[in-house]
Amino acid sequence: MTLRAVVKGVGHYLPARVVPNSELETLVETSDEWIKSRSGIERRHFAAEGETTSDLGAHAARAALENAGIEASTIDAIIVATSTADLTFPSAATMVQAKIGAGGFAFDVQAVCAGFVFALTTANALILSGQARRVLVIGAETFSKLMDWKDRTTCVLFGDGAGALVLEAEEGTGASTDRGILSADLHSDGQFKDLLYVDGGVSTGTTGHLRMQGKEVFRHAVEKLASTAHAALEKAGLTSGDVDWIVPHQANIRIIEGTAKKMQLPMEQVVVTVQDHGNTSAASIPLALSVGVQRGQIKRGDLLVTEAIGGGLAWGSVVLRW
Repeated sequence: MTLRAVVKGVGHYLPARVVPNSELETLVETSDEWIKSRSGIERRHFAAEGETTSDLGAHAARAALENAGIEASTIDAIIVATSTADLTFPSAATMVQAKIGAGGFAFDVQAVCAGFVFALTTANALILSGQARRVLVIGAETFSKLMDWKDRTTCVLFGDGAGALVLEAEEGTGASTDRGILSADLHSDGQFKDLLYVDGGVSTGTTGHLRMQGKEVFRHAVEKLASTAHAALEKAGLTSGDVDWIVPHQANIRIIEGTAKKMQLPMEQVVVTVQDHGNTSAASIPLALSVGVQRGQIKRGDLLVTEAIGGGLAWGSVVLRW
């Protein structure tokens, strides 16, 4: 028998404040048409004053635990993927742990927009090694707090939110028909740091703002995302033809469409939420998974590919059967 990390529950949380493109027209020189044509984004959510990343993560965690029918006290580990933790330390994960009343151990993973894929892979490793039986994996971000509201090329793209999965160890047969995480593929290349970064931190003594070379990031994104997805499928002994749903990082509709085309899959098999959430970085994949389940798109037994690329550059994918 083969041990698998199986999804037992999923949930998400979005701040109450919805910000349509029309509101951003009052802040920078832009338009609803310009934003939609270049990104597919129509609206996004912003955290309220005093609402933190760990607050969002805790709400999503509770929703996932309720969906799974599992008590927080039975969780062995919490991993939060985020680039916008409340404080430099302690981790947002320990703050979520306290808010939901969980035990075990908790830590953050930081791989920017690819963070949830890295966190999911880490959770899988903890389960397969026997270090944990139940792991709560959360992507949570408040990117609105990193925006330069004078930079129209970036401030219109991002939003806040959180999504969460509960993973649990189960015995499988070792075949690709098993439920759970079947394979993963991770990469990074630090020489591309200047393409997407925040110009703040302990070296500057400031929080800083997000900086991005959009055209260059786009150029890398489609090729690298399709490549990592194919690699993960090959590791699982599967092909694009076996895939029921791509659940991509929701950065830009053109990147999503380009990746699907390279994978030779129609957009009808892609879960798309970018129009409603904007780019929520590490939160975007678990948000899309939760929304996909709510919509009735993702069903038990479906084969999913999740893929993401973010600052670093860091990118990767996970193949899992729901």
